[in-house]
Amino acid sequence: MERLGFFLPLVYAGEKFGLALFTDFKKMKYRQEIERFPAAGYAQNTQSQVVIMAYKNKLYAFALLTISPLSMAQDWNGTVLGFEAPPEPVLGEMLGIRKILNENGFTYNLGYLNEIGWNGGGGYNHDSHVAYIDQFALTFNQDLERWSGIPDARIEGNIVNRNHNDDLTTKRVQDPRVNFNDLTQESWGGQSITRLGWLTFARSFDDRRLTWRIGMMNKVQTFDQIIPCDFQLLSQCGGKSANSLTWNNWNVHTWGTTLAYKLTPTLTLKGGVMEQNPDASSRSHAWSWSTKGSKGVLLPVEIEARPLVNGLPGAYNLGVVFTNAPQTDLYRGKSGGAGATDPDGFETHSRTWFMYAGLNQQLTQHKDDPNRGLSTSFSMSLADQRTNYMHQVYAASLRYRGLFDARPEDWIGFGLTWIDMSSQYARNQRYMNSLSGVSDYNDPAYRPVPGHSLNGEFYYRFRPVPWLELQPGIQYWHHPGGVSRTQDAWVTELKTVVSF
Repeated sequence: MERLGFFLPLVYAGEKFGLALFTDFKKMKYRQEIERFPAAGYAQNTQSQVVIMAYKNKLYAFALLTISPLSMAQDWNGTVLGFEAPPEPVLGEMLGIRKILNENGFTYNLGYLNEIGWNGGGGYNHDSHVAYIDQFALTFNQDLERWSGIPDARIEGNIVNRNHNDDLTTKRVQDPRVNFNDLTQESWGGQSITRLGWLTFARSFDDRRLTWRIGMMNKVQTFDQIIPCDFQLLSQCGGKSANSLTWNNWNVHTWGTTLAYKLTPTLTLKGGVMEQNPDASSRSHAWSWSTKGSKGVLLPVEIEARPLVNGLPGAYNLGVVFTNAPQTDLYRGKSGGAGATDPDGFETHSRTWFMYAGLNQQLTQHKDDPNRGLSTSFSMSLADQRTNYMHQVYAASLRYRGLFDARPEDWIGFGLTWIDMSSQYARNQRYMNSLSGVSDYNDPAYRPVPGHSLNGEFYYRFRPVPWLELQPGIQYWHHPGGVSRTQDAWVTELKTVVSF
């Protein structure tokens, strides 16, 4: 209300000035507006008052929108949405070294993560197995503005070391004869390897409203940033833009350049041109600056909003990714029939689209503490099922930070994900079975036909000390991999994070 009281005189002055212009220079349009009121009983001055009142209402509505919490970006606190400040590191100030680095513009986060999954029951393979993976990740920024004078000029980098290529999903939970559509351990990347996630130059323009980034980059630097990766289940980790299968998450780089422009304090338009390289995740590309293997370009566009709704923060986005890189059809051949028996092979598509969207909204505030409360998130993706075996994915979750007064920084999370597999992919599986004459699911040569799956996770996260997070949880997999013949599975999990 204080903001409202401050701005109302400005609104009143603007109203008077606007009405003067409206009267002096818009008489023709004014008459046309009057003619839109056909009721015979109205006098012209009465009609004028109606139009003027409508004009006033628009002014006040614009003013309220402009000064309302929806446009006050400085009041936005995303802690309950999962965007917490970095915890106190275990190494502290490192005998003053960290302070010296910070004073010279170098900031960094060094963290360790491990994820354990145990197949408690069900799944494709019932043999008990405890799968373990871990990673070290260094993310850093070097400020260049203090030396160059260029606004927000900086070098950004990310290096990730992953170990123990041990994936419970394909080893036990789902049928390995179909493509996986989710992971019990989201950080599994298929390799034990150290690789460059990104190395980019960034700066701002137009009083810091426009941010430009260029270099060897990853999409997470600019796009799909509204949902944190707190769950261990991959489909509940962050947004759904990675489901396009044309770019990678986190620790894989390709060349590109992006722009992000703040249209308003809460609304940002993002776009870019990025390399589409199927070989980017290969071991040979881990530190490579080469574009060898590139097939085309990606053109992502996203609109992101971070408003306050009823005084509580939220984040919303909608994105589209277009690529001209050839994508292979999952069933159709170049001659029109099945690609598996087409002499010319499978058809390719040089123009494919992918859409993703999401929201992350705080629903309640615990007493008077803005850092405690309930939030909900929803994310989805829609892909071209001719070339992408995951046609539709929908994920919803609830998070509560600080449910117990004695544990104000603990988290409870619950999420569900529904995945619909491509009909073209399923069609090809059926065709391959007809070619081989195999109809017995237990025959190793049989190709399972996927449909849909539903996966869920519940976790509790706590910090015994500031630099250590422990997150035990449980997962339930219904139709793992989308195969109804695979028994539903229970997975017990433990996620550990250490901040150095």
